[in-house]
Amino acid sequence: MSSKDTLFSTKQTINCRGRVVDFSKPRIMGILNVTPDSFYDGGRYQTEQEILKRAEAILNEGADIIDVGAYSSRPGAVDITAEREKERLVLAFSIIRKVFPDALLSVDTFRAGIAEFMVNEFGVSMINDISAGMMDDHMLVTLGRLKVPYIMMHMQGTPQNMQKYPRYDDVTRDLLAFFTQRIALAREAGIEDIIIDPGFGFGKTQDHNFLLLRELDLFGMLDCVIMVGLSRKSMIYKSLNITSDQALNGTTVLHTLALQNGAKLLRVHDVKEALETVRLFTLYRNASA
Repeated sequence: MSSKDTLFSTKQTINCRGRVVDFSKPRIMGILNVTPDSFYDGGRYQTEQEILKRAEAILNEGADIIDVGAYSSRPGAVDITAEREKERLVLAFSIIRKVFPDALLSVDTFRAGIAEFMVNEFGVSMINDISAGMMDDHMLVTLGRLKVPYIMMHMQGTPQNMQKYPRYDDVTRDLLAFFTQRIALAREAGIEDIIIDPGFGFGKTQDHNFLLLRELDLFGMLDCVIMVGLSRKSMIYKSLNITSDQALNGTTVLHTLALQNGAKLLRVHDVKEALETVRLFTLYRNASA
């Protein structure tokens, strides 16, 4: 076992509305974007039939959680109203809940009102917030009341401007300070189960992204489950001069590095391949002489 496996003691379980998810082994979150303009799968899942087919594939391929997003957060994405976001989510969750009533579901939103509606109306188990509560002052207190796990991601700026000259004194140290503060505020608000996401590609240069990946193990000092969203991102396809459609191999490489450096939750487009990566990594990590 490497020093990175023992350097920090990280929380191993979260409570999803009475269901305990154990992160002693890495878990997979499958992405279902019901947006017309997401960077990789925008426009693919717009009808009930398309949404259902995607949800079924995510579960059949072995994902633990389905993360549904209705607000595109790609760089320069168009801002949409809360009403439009809610309309898209209701369409998706109505059909998913009808066919898969026991599935663990997450909603990708930075809006507290939408988070509360989805938890109360559709039994959503988790909230995935790209802004760590920075884009809605009511998010932390709302989730403290709802008692659902909270994924807080770091983003410098907003989706509309985050890639315009992102700058840090020291990207890893700056993010550690950011999460230390946000976690303290979340705990004060009553949120018990917190997952952190460094936000690869969200207000970071390529150098920032790769340095964060290399130093990911340092985030273990925060004693939270670490999630990474690396799937088919520009740090892969721009580095290799390919397209996002060709970035699966690169995604697998970076997932392996993230797992070695302490990631416990992979948010992915390609569930089968991510699960294979986890299985092989687990065999490698647990091998004995």
